[in-house]
Formats: sequence, C-alpha cells, structure tokens
Amino acid sequence: MVMFYVVIYPCNVQGEKNIYKTDSLDSYIRDYSFKKILQPQTGRVYNISLPSNFSGMEVSVVRLRSGCFWNQGMNHSFFQIPPRVLAWPPVTMFDIVYQNLGNQSATYFNVPNHTFVAPVVGFSAYYSNSTEAENRKIMLTVMGDPIEVHFPNVEVPEYKNVRLKCVRFGNNGEIEFSNTTNKNICSFHSQGHFSIVVPFQERETKKSRPWKWCVIGFAVGVVAFVLLVLIVVVVYKFFVANTIGKMERESEKSEALGLIWIGASKMPSATTIRTEPVLEHSSVP
Repeated sequence: MVMFYVVIYPCNVQGEKNIYKTDSLDSYIRDYSFKKILQPQTGRVYNISLPSNFSGMEVSVVRLRSGCFWNQGMNHSFFQIPPRVLAWPPVTMFDIVYQNLGNQSATYFNVPNHTFVAPVVGFSAYYSNSTEAENRKIMLTVMGDPIEVHFPNVEVPEYKNVRLKCVRFGNNGEIEFSNTTNKNICSFHSQGHFSIVVPFQERETKKSRPWKWCVIGFAVGVVAFVLLVLIVVVVYKFFVANTIGKMERESEKSEALGLIWIGASKMPSATTIRTEPVLEHSSVP
C-alpha cells in the first residue's frame, strides 16, 4: 500500500514565483504545441520541438476519445495511466500534453530541504476544442488503480539509509509526498508534475564521508608508523645487547694477559713458554 501525505508550504516570494513560472510554462507549452499541430489525429502522439531557450525539455501531445481512454487507459513516455480514469467535466475528446523538464527541472520547481534525483515530468489534460485564449484544463479522476510514473534514470545516492521520496506538485503550490513502490516508480491519483527527491542532509552526509575516512586513515597511518619505529628501536637494542653479550662471553673464555712495565708504560704481556733445548746426540734424529 502506498502512503501519501501532503505538505502545504507557506507562501513566500520564491514560492509565488515558482507557481507563476509553472503556470506560464504550462500555458506556453500548450499554446506552442497546438500552433505546430494544425489538425491532430486521435490516438497519434506528436513530439514537439521547443525553441532553443527550452533546450533539454521534451514535450509530446496526444488527442484521445473519452470512451477509449476510460476503457483502455494510456501508456506513454514516463506514464502508465490505467483504465477507469474519468475526464471531468465530461467531454467527447480531450488532449493530453506530456512534459519532461530534464535539466531545467530545478528552474521551475523546488522542494525545500530536498534535492531532485530524477527529472520533473508531468501531464495535463485540456479541452480539445478550447481556444488559445481559454486554454482550459480538465480534471482526470482515478476510479481504479493509481497512475504510475516510471523514472528510468534515478540517480540513487551511493550511501546507506537513503530515503527516496515521490513528490507531486499541485496547482496552488502544495507538495504531495509518497513512498516509492520501487526505486524508480511512483503512484498517484491525479495529474500534475512529478519527480523523486532526497533530503539535503543525506546528500551532505555522503559528501562528508570521504573527509571522515581521510581523517581516520591518517590517524591509523600515524599510529602504525609510531609502532613500526618502536619495533625497529626494540629490535636494534636487542641486537646490540646480544652482540655485546657474545663478546663478553668470548673474552671470559680467553686467557688473561699479564702486565709488564716497559719504561714508564704498562703493557700486556703473554706468558712466555720456551721450547726446551735438545742436545744433539747420535741417537736423536
């Protein structure tokens, strides 16, 4: 079961600007699209090329019959609209305009204390016979399964305990949150603009982790170096002490030398052993 909760943020200058920019964007895209499509055919999807100052955005338009839409739904782009979705007020035909704001998502939408990990996408339904001046939207009421929004490229942060949140932007600046049914799927019961966000603090935690690991690595390196130096000193002292001990033991085994005076100097002298002289004799070779 998907849980929904709505947060209505207080109006402020920035929020009013975003609402105005969003409404203006919807109206502009709708008017521009139908200037490019002179006689749209029912059921055919038209991809619209926007001017260069809207680079990165993708727009498409489709005209539908209410009866077919009720029985079959509509799958296109990021959206899977199930059957049993009612267009209100009742109309014979209506137009759906799909938007993918791409790299300009943050220009028109923002979620306080959150950041986008997927582009903002949306769709709106309009009277098919409305004039450019009217530009009237119609409501789509979900009577059965919810509308699913599939985001193919979700930049999932590489840190634990990540909390991906689906978000829907309403007409009056309200922001509706819900849990993802999958890491890249969101479910809603109304039209609008949608995306996936994560709290700022989680992204900041990710950024701070390399510094944390660098500090820990440096501390471990210093401790290891000190231990290595201590081990080398201990081994060196042990080697020197062992060598001196061997020399002392060897000196104890060797014969002591005597001392003699030569003039005013005292010098060591070994004991003299002289070979006894042997008299020459005929019996001795």
